[in-house]
Amino acid sequence: MDIKVVGAEAALERINGFHQYCLEQPRHLRYANGNLCRMLGVSQAQLTVDTKDGYARFLHPEDREEYERFLRRLYVDDQTLSLQYRLVDSEGRIFHVIDTAVSYSEQGRRMADSTLTDITGQQKERSGQERGRYLRALSEVYDKIFEFDRRRHKVKCLYGQNSPSFKWLENVEMDMETATENWVTSSAVEEDREKLSRFFADYMLAADADERPARIFYHARSSDGVVRPYTGIFLRLDEDQSLYCCRCCQDEQEAEELRRENDSLKNVQELALRFTEGMVAFEIEDNRVRPLYSSKNMYSFFGFSRKEWRELMVDNPTIRDFIRDSGISLADIQMLFSKGEAEFSYFDIEQNAYRRIKAICSRKYDGTGKCYVMLYRAETPRPEASGSIVHVRTFGYFDVFVGEKPIAFRNEKAKELLALLVDRKGGFVSSEEAIGFLWEDESANQLTLSRYRKVALRLKNTLEEYGVADILENVNGKRRLIPERVQCDLYDYLSGAKEYEQLFKGSYLTNYSWAESTMAELTGQMWYEE
Repeated sequence: MDIKVVGAEAALERINGFHQYCLEQPRHLRYANGNLCRMLGVSQAQLTVDTKDGYARFLHPEDREEYERFLRRLYVDDQTLSLQYRLVDSEGRIFHVIDTAVSYSEQGRRMADSTLTDITGQQKERSGQERGRYLRALSEVYDKIFEFDRRRHKVKCLYGQNSPSFKWLENVEMDMETATENWVTSSAVEEDREKLSRFFADYMLAADADERPARIFYHARSSDGVVRPYTGIFLRLDEDQSLYCCRCCQDEQEAEELRRENDSLKNVQELALRFTEGMVAFEIEDNRVRPLYSSKNMYSFFGFSRKEWRELMVDNPTIRDFIRDSGISLADIQMLFSKGEAEFSYFDIEQNAYRRIKAICSRKYDGTGKCYVMLYRAETPRPEASGSIVHVRTFGYFDVFVGEKPIAFRNEKAKELLALLVDRKGGFVSSEEAIGFLWEDESANQLTLSRYRKVALRLKNTLEEYGVADILENVNGKRRLIPERVQCDLYDYLSGAKEYEQLFKGSYLTNYSWAESTMAELTGQMWYEE
């Protein structure tokens, strides 16, 4: 018997990243082989503490929620599931793995055996391909692109638009300070040299990678010896690296407009962006879309997973299919094509907040030929509370007013969710409960949970636009309305105050069938009072 056990453990040691999960609470690893311990740089004891999930702390923070759903699915039934996620070892290195887990029951406990496949090398190769697509998309807008590495104090030219003076410098690393100083001295007009030098110095000396200078307008001598107006900006790639992109303005009138508007985006030919957590680029040709690049936080804006996004690069969907789950209407897209610019919203997972997102089209598009579209994050300050009273009307049709101004909900399900929270009178509503009301014929699953999260985030975004997001509270995924922060006819009526006795006329949340139970209670109360 002992020989068999030893032989079994020896076999398990040869399996990549093998570990055995006890899925019962408190959830923990019952076994972790040496291969996994070496990968994470910890001992087996550190991973198999009974009272604590020692494995979960090595998950990348952005992947923990998805991994939690993975474990919950394994707990429900005996099955084999796979999930791709990232691990961060004890020294901070990131590994990309595919976890293939088999769940089963053992002596009344739910267990899962997992095997890891390290795909870090594949991810690096794919990341390089995505970066190449990103650079190609940028080259459609900018004349020159330089890579600045602040940690190593190096700069190199990545794209020079076949300019003779830059072609021979492409991909040649140079000292950052020396190269920029030489370029400013040799190319910039004398009156703009000090401004340009200060612009690059501010970038090099910034303590935080996010402390980037505003985009700059200047005059410089082009490769043909003619002085022309230029505009440039730094786009962040990661904590250490940024791209400096510049282009020649078409004429002095455009240059003056750029000078006046500073960092606004009235010029449809310019991609003035800050490459942080939100960036998308795609090509449109004959009304079909070919995604070029998406930063990690933007797949959900269009309703796709990372895997689905990569498939889109091959499938080239129609514009209608591409925007179907994004909340962008065809009318919005047509406006982008006709005006060359538009503005939307997306949810930043890391910051747990909405961000404004700008869209730029490389040329006005009439459905023929080819154009490039870029969406990128544009910070907007959080709106201050309006100071106005929030009025909620439930008797009859549901509506909400800030002061005397009605809230124009762009998403009907977001409006219905708020009505549901009002109906609960301050009680918390879980995701599963909300799904049961908003989609009465569908059960809570991965698809409906994803759909619900989008609805909840759009509600939050709408309330933020009106400066009244503080009327809602969110705790561990459960939401509630804070009754003290609104004036509601239902709450007034239920208070029993004599002045509100006549508010209810026999009609309540007419928009929604699920309100019938509250309607019955109100009707019974009305008859009782009479």
